[in-house]
Amino acid sequence: MIGKILLVAAGGALGSVLRYLSVSVFARIAGDVAIGTFFVNVVGSFLMGCVFALLLERPEGSLSRFVPLISVGLLGGFTTFSAFSLDVLRLFESGRLWFAGLYATGSVAISIVAVFLGVAFIRAQSA
Repeated sequence: MIGKILLVAAGGALGSVLRYLSVSVFARIAGDVAIGTFFVNVVGSFLMGCVFALLLERPEGSLSRFVPLISVGLLGGFTTFSAFSLDVLRLFESGRLWFAGLYATGSVAISIVAVFLGVAFIRAQSA
């Protein structure tokens, strides 16, 4: 149990740093933090689909031991819907209602599609 907790912690630390760097780069390029959070959530969802297909659909004993590190830790630290929620609030409070609505619905819809694409991508590689 302690080993899994350490894997989650290590993955979470790395994922959080990667999220911070990604959001910072997008904020600098696009001038808006929300774009960086959107990118992180979509890419993270795609990678979560890949992880699901690679690690969780394989026979027991193969790569499933890496789930705590990658899925819960790394991707859990990388993606964040709490930051997403704050971005929606900030957009709303700044009077950018149309963008807040578009951002909220687009983030959720595209992230769900990204999970499906990640699974399909890995399954196609295995076929």
